[in-house]
Amino acid sequence: MPDTLTNRAPFTSDMNVCGTADSEFTEVVEGVHIAPLVGGERMNVQHFHIEPDAVVPEHSHPHEQVGFVARGTFTFRVGDEEFVVGSGESYVIPSEEPHEAVNRSEEPVSGIDVFSPPREAPDWQ
Repeated sequence: MPDTLTNRAPFTSDMNVCGTADSEFTEVVEGVHIAPLVGGERMNVQHFHIEPDAVVPEHSHPHEQVGFVARGTFTFRVGDEEFVVGSGESYVIPSEEPHEAVNRSEEPVSGIDVFSPPREAPDWQ
């Protein structure tokens, strides 16, 4: 069995593989970039990159959202509460829960979000 992503064995199933180099970022609001990765019938994965001082505006959606921060730190506001989420941490946002995210640091934030059911483009574009 190959031990690197660049030396993969051929797939014999319906499995789909997509790396960050295979996907193109779109700036959905100023300083907020997302790129679709893989998706299935019940969930999909998006890569995000949020510049310093950028804001993901408050919104809600019917999707459950689970994320992981690979680099940086940002702040979620959910209702009247704030949650600081940093590198190496994960989070979950329930379906229909209004939330926003702000990068108050001097470094970009990047990570992944998983949505179930699959979410195409954010409706807050």
